[in-house]
Amino acid sequence: MKSFSFKKSLKFINFYVIIVELLQTYKKDDMTIIILCIAAYLIGAIPAGLWIGKIFFKKDLHEYGSGNTGTTNTFRILGKRAGIIVFIFDLLKGTLATLLPLIFHVHGVSPLIFGLLAVVGHTVSVFDKFKGGKAVATSAGVVLGFNPVFLLYLAVVFFLVLYLFSMISLSSILGATAAMIGVLVFPYFHFILPHYDPLFSIIILALASIIIVRHKSNIKRIKNKEESLVPFGLNLSKQHNI
Repeated sequence: MKSFSFKKSLKFINFYVIIVELLQTYKKDDMTIIILCIAAYLIGAIPAGLWIGKIFFKKDLHEYGSGNTGTTNTFRILGKRAGIIVFIFDLLKGTLATLLPLIFHVHGVSPLIFGLLAVVGHTVSVFDKFKGGKAVATSAGVVLGFNPVFLLYLAVVFFLVLYLFSMISLSSILGATAAMIGVLVFPYFHFILPHYDPLFSIIILALASIIIVRHKSNIKRIKNKEESLVPFGLNLSKQHNI
């Protein structure tokens, strides 16, 4: 049997070294993605409203108002300052999770996947016995991290509905509906979204669906004209629970 020449042996060794390095890189990137996915969920799972209520106000938000730990119930039970802090925190945790792959230079996975995991963490929090908020602010943070202009469109819808009907819940529901319509219709007219992005559309539809489903009890109260109102706006639907 012919033996390998020294040059062929050297080439074979170099090839082997390259393959090993590629495999190590793949494993490293793969592990990084897994770690960042877990981090995105844990970031989203931080129940700011619940912890602020317990630490600074000695109140468990689960026992007051709607029992929700999100921004709206925080405003209602803990006041404006706490509500603003929780809103900003919930918004930015969605943005931070979405930007994780950019921060850590990870490629091959859409930032939207990390954002979606943050929303899952917010609604099913490991720190809150797998309960959580309705994900409006965190979902907005995800969109902020990926497409700020689309978020601006949703903000216009949200605040317009809020002024007309004085209900944060209805504003959230119709904002989610507007997001669904936007991802399906806007690319056709090259308005805000220049082209169809299947993954972006799927994630937005998923986030909007989560928001609407999480507002089931609010929809029932709106139908019965018993929904909580903000102290401004026109209250066109004539809700009684002011």
